[in-house]
Amino acid sequence: MLGPFVGVLFDGFAYGMLLFLLSVGLSVTLGMMNFVNLAHCAFAMLGGYVTVTLMRDFHWPFFATLPLAFLSAAATAIVFERILYRRLYRASDLDQVLLTIGIAFISVAVAAYLYGTVQQPVEIPTYLRGSWTLFGVNFGIYRVFLVVTALVIGLALVLMLEFTRFGATIRAAVDNQRMARGLGIDVDRSFAVTFALGSGLAGLGGAMAIEIVGLDPAFAFHYLVYVLIVVSVGGLGSIGGSFAAASLIGISDVAGKYYVPELGAFLIYLVMLALLMWRPAGLFGKR
Repeated sequence: MLGPFVGVLFDGFAYGMLLFLLSVGLSVTLGMMNFVNLAHCAFAMLGGYVTVTLMRDFHWPFFATLPLAFLSAAATAIVFERILYRRLYRASDLDQVLLTIGIAFISVAVAAYLYGTVQQPVEIPTYLRGSWTLFGVNFGIYRVFLVVTALVIGLALVLMLEFTRFGATIRAAVDNQRMARGLGIDVDRSFAVTFALGSGLAGLGGAMAIEIVGLDPAFAFHYLVYVLIVVSVGGLGSIGGSFAAASLIGISDVAGKYYVPELGAFLIYLVMLALLMWRPAGLFGKR
């Protein structure tokens, strides 16, 4: 019985790491900048379609498309931040929700027009297919790669935001814009870079998600729900909280579908409800 349990636990953790990649950027922008960006998963979908296009039409290898998925989402986020988002930094949450959910609807329509409504497959390298067997438990190679990538990115984000001048600049710009400007900090550029980083990570997550969950125009809304659950349960602005919440949600989702199939995907909402009743600000949230 131990083998299947460990296998389910690992698959759930790998799925959680995928959710972490998709959600950590929103945790940063929403938690640090107080901007409700419901178009976050539209940037993830953009990264996925960039990977599909480069592999299908230009025959790029999978790994070569990942930097382009990140950069395309980041560059698009900078354009949107400068043209649209910047105007609503001091607006109400409702105004931000209406704008960004409208962008999400537009992105879905554009994706359906350009690519149709069918799933878009990708051909991952042969060395990422199959599985390794250890102590009678199968570990999918691509899922191992996904876990390692998420751990490296999470560690890099913590180090960058907590122990570098760039991270200190971002925190200062968020905490007190007037004081930050007085100290010579370019607040507008700091906000643009933060949005680019968060959306670029979403684009990377969207590209890596295709092999696990597929890609279609509904991606921008379907996984927005999961991302919002991770951010809410983890606590706004907490990378460690997003990591813990994504792990819990991923394991709960996979284990629930395996052991309690009659509940299906509903189990994650029960987990979310229980955790938020215990910690209304999230696992690592401060407000």
